[in-house]
Amino acid sequence: MNKLEKNIDKINRKTRIDKIVRNIFLGITIISSSIIVIIVLFIFLKGISPFIKDYQIQGQNYRVNLGNFLFGTTWFKNPNIYGAGFIIINTIYIVFLSLFIAVPIAVLTALFVSKIAPKSVGNIITYVIDILASIPSIIYGLFGVGVITKFVERISLLFNFQSAGGISTLSTVLVLSIMIIPTITMISLTSINAVRQDLINGSLALGASHTQTNFKVVLSSAKSGIFSGIILGVGRALGEATAVSMVAGNNGSGPIFNLFNTTRTLTSTMLLGLKETTGLDYDIRFSVGILLIIIILVSNILLNIVKRKIGNIQ
Repeated sequence: MNKLEKNIDKINRKTRIDKIVRNIFLGITIISSSIIVIIVLFIFLKGISPFIKDYQIQGQNYRVNLGNFLFGTTWFKNPNIYGAGFIIINTIYIVFLSLFIAVPIAVLTALFVSKIAPKSVGNIITYVIDILASIPSIIYGLFGVGVITKFVERISLLFNFQSAGGISTLSTVLVLSIMIIPTITMISLTSINAVRQDLINGSLALGASHTQTNFKVVLSSAKSGIFSGIILGVGRALGEATAVSMVAGNNGSGPIFNLFNTTRTLTSTMLLGLKETTGLDYDIRFSVGILLIIIILVSNILLNIVKRKIGNIQ
């Protein structure tokens, strides 16, 4: 076998290996995608059952009215009236307040670590943030029950409001804020570190102070990446169930805007009592799951549209 044939054989062997690896990756992708499709399909099929299927309750057949479910202000009335409209409002309200607290803290922390703090201090803070991002949600829930609810209860007494032991909208907001700060901080930190040094040097050379440069050049250049972190934070806030259920309460009607009153979110509705119920009351929680999926999809689409518009603003 001459040298040319050896080279051709080597190329063919590499091509076969590349094709095998590509097929393996394709198979893994198909499996992952199929699992997602199966999960969504299962939730959808279970979730539409209360509106198309008859359930026997106390000897009579019932099904849930879709209009009442989407716009209702009371979670349950005997025998088959369910309303999730106020829960949607509660969830969006809580996530918005959580972002209002978390975003400034996360972005300023990322800016401090990247551009202001000494390297040793920045490394320590980054390590702590990594740990916070990996802590299970149940730990945040326990911290919320043991610390945050007590703090909120004391605050409520200052306003002469008798809270349910601190279990409230405010406790839920604070727990979610703490949970999403590490996520937004890490993405913002990566985006800030990616800002080109020549932009910073140019700003300083034109007479801007370090503070002006950090806020007007660094954050402005990193805004697209920062917004990506916010999108991930919104996703985690909307999907969090365990910690929220531990501090939110289980208010049966609403919407709830009082920070010291108990509340109810989509995830807490799905989780609480799931193992203790059957029939219609069990399947309706999958209907709430459909609402949650829709809200997450819509919020991601809207936030990505805003992100693209922000990215085009110079």
